[in-house]
Amino acid sequence: MASASQKTSHSSVDSVTIRRQIAPAAASAATAAVGDWNNDDRPLPIKNSVINPPDPSANASSKGIQVLTRAQTSHPLDPLSAAEIKVAVATVRAAGATPEVRDGMRFVEVVLLEPEKNVVALADAYFFPPFQPSLLPRSKGGVHAATRGGHHRGKVISSRVVQDVQPPMDAVEYAECEAVVKDHPPFREAMKKRGIDDMDLVMVDAWCVGYHSKADAPSRRLAKPLIFCRTESDSPMENGYARPVEGIRVLVDMQNMVVLEFEDHKLVPLPPADPLRNYTPGHTRGGVDRSDVKPLQILQPDGPSFRVNGQYVEWQKWNFRIGFTPREGLVLHSVAYVDGNRGRRSIAHRLSFVEMVVPYGDPNDPHYRKNAFDAGEDGLGKNAHSLKKGCDCLGYIKYFDAHFTNFIGGVETIENCVCMHEEDHGILWKHQDWRTGLAEVRRSRRLTVSFICTVANYEYGFYWHFYQDGKIEAEVKLTGILSLGALQPGEVRKYGTTIAPGLYAPVHQHFFVARMDMAVDCKPGETCNQVVEVDVKVEEPGKDNVHNNAFYTQETLLKSESHAMRDCNPLSARHWIVRHTRTVNRTGQLTGYKLVPGSNCLPLAGSEAKFLRRAAFLKHNLWVTPYAPGEDFPGGEFPNQNPRVGEGLASWVQKDRSLEETDIVLWYVFGITHVPRLEDWPVMPVERIGFMLQPHGFFNCSPAVDVPPGACESDAKESHVKDTIGPKPVPNGLIAKL
Repeated sequence: MASASQKTSHSSVDSVTIRRQIAPAAASAATAAVGDWNNDDRPLPIKNSVINPPDPSANASSKGIQVLTRAQTSHPLDPLSAAEIKVAVATVRAAGATPEVRDGMRFVEVVLLEPEKNVVALADAYFFPPFQPSLLPRSKGGVHAATRGGHHRGKVISSRVVQDVQPPMDAVEYAECEAVVKDHPPFREAMKKRGIDDMDLVMVDAWCVGYHSKADAPSRRLAKPLIFCRTESDSPMENGYARPVEGIRVLVDMQNMVVLEFEDHKLVPLPPADPLRNYTPGHTRGGVDRSDVKPLQILQPDGPSFRVNGQYVEWQKWNFRIGFTPREGLVLHSVAYVDGNRGRRSIAHRLSFVEMVVPYGDPNDPHYRKNAFDAGEDGLGKNAHSLKKGCDCLGYIKYFDAHFTNFIGGVETIENCVCMHEEDHGILWKHQDWRTGLAEVRRSRRLTVSFICTVANYEYGFYWHFYQDGKIEAEVKLTGILSLGALQPGEVRKYGTTIAPGLYAPVHQHFFVARMDMAVDCKPGETCNQVVEVDVKVEEPGKDNVHNNAFYTQETLLKSESHAMRDCNPLSARHWIVRHTRTVNRTGQLTGYKLVPGSNCLPLAGSEAKFLRRAAFLKHNLWVTPYAPGEDFPGGEFPNQNPRVGEGLASWVQKDRSLEETDIVLWYVFGITHVPRLEDWPVMPVERIGFMLQPHGFFNCSPAVDVPPGACESDAKESHVKDTIGPKPVPNGLIAKL
């Protein structure tokens, strides 16, 4: 882990691993392993990011380290508890060579280092009966499921310094950056030129500099803030993003918290206060809310259909574990479906959103350098917030809390961070026999697990939906406030949309990367998956297509990584199937799950765009790799100010490893091109984007055929909505036919 005084230049970033296993990450990077010792002597990894590392030669001391008891029902994939995070932080501090080093440590992340898959399989079998003795290791030694619990304390196992990197930024740094910029005399003078004397009106959003030239090298921890200004000092909910301050360039050293460069290069007048800028309730924004919205209540008098045991969830035939990390946010582990006498059938080992990139399409300053890596530079999980029943989620809710370290090593808890609930989703299936008039219909219900994060002006909701017919849907909901620019009087820019007088919203794109560690129909220890690409082809006219109506599907096996860099093609209904190479269904076809793309796009920036140095993974919609430890993030572990071209996914696939029968990892890149509308102002209605995982020959028939009928209302007098307009006349001819 990298530890250092915040006011001195950093030297490295540290990663700490604890036995349950835990590992940390930091600024110029050092990696340290902290052992959280259980009675079963099983590594409990924690990942911990700290700025500026301790003396590697210093011996770890256990003096003053908190000793805690881990419950026997704990699973190795359970998220770190607040107590475990405290142990990790205290252990790393104790390894500091001097009191100054220990007090100066700054922690960016403390993250669970997840155990190997065979350990997870063994734990699943142990914790969730029926116990499967076949999963026990046959060799002597190794992991033993029979002994667990007891006391453990932290111990530094290893430490490694990673040079030339910067870890993600932290909210504490952002707040300190705002204060430093506001106190900078040249900045205050520049704001006076624009008619602003009250610094309480000023908003300073620290943006990572990215990497555009050697000046952005990770030897310094840098930010180039964007400036905004409110108009009302007594209105904390005013939309301050409605008045961007342009013409001011600021470069901040985030390690030492000093302004390195300042330039007031162009006096752009502040946009006038837009009367439509606010989004609070009507009486507070000078408007009137609609009055015809009646209450909508979701009632489940017998409770929900899901069951929860700690982080383990069962819902109808689905089961999985819920995890959470500061970088990814929500993580789903060990996703499986219980299929009658075939038992528990695995679908995926791990599902999560691992990165998102937002490049802007305006070449003017400061917008050309707006290309945020919101996971790698900020952390989706760290920017999550508490969800509110009846607003963010509706119905019978199960919440999960999340624990993180803050910048100085304390523990912060986000209560109600993850929401899980059931939703009615319309008709699942229906058929009516036209001869008899008899009909069968079933309502669709889905289980939704979600969290929402705020990154500066934008909100992102991340959702995983589980359906009764075996489908899994990944969905991202985009909302929040547009990132705007200011216009000179009479100026119009073609790279955006004029939203209000003096205001425009640049065009931009949002890209998301879902990492899916698949295990379709795999038993513990099996690596028997492959990926085929499916395209619909039109049959050539001729003897096989005399009516010119024929088309068919063509499958292509993706044999290696170099062949598995693929793009969506809606013209051929392209999709991809992950198949088990040795298991067949009743017709002799290999069982599988298919990835069905939703709407998608590719980067519109030129191939030499600077942000693509760090985001080479955006060049294709699908990448496939064999599972390998450490290959977790498509832009590498430290994308912040990363000067190395193509680090991460684009480099890994150059090995061109075989994919014909292996442990498959899908990296699906999906995006949306946002051309702002006036209707996106002052707060953007939700835009949805995502994809679907569907069973393809996985089952022998529809898995939803056994969903029981619902309680259909037969008494129309009680259930129908009264017609307040009056009945429409029915033609006599229609009555006669009926």
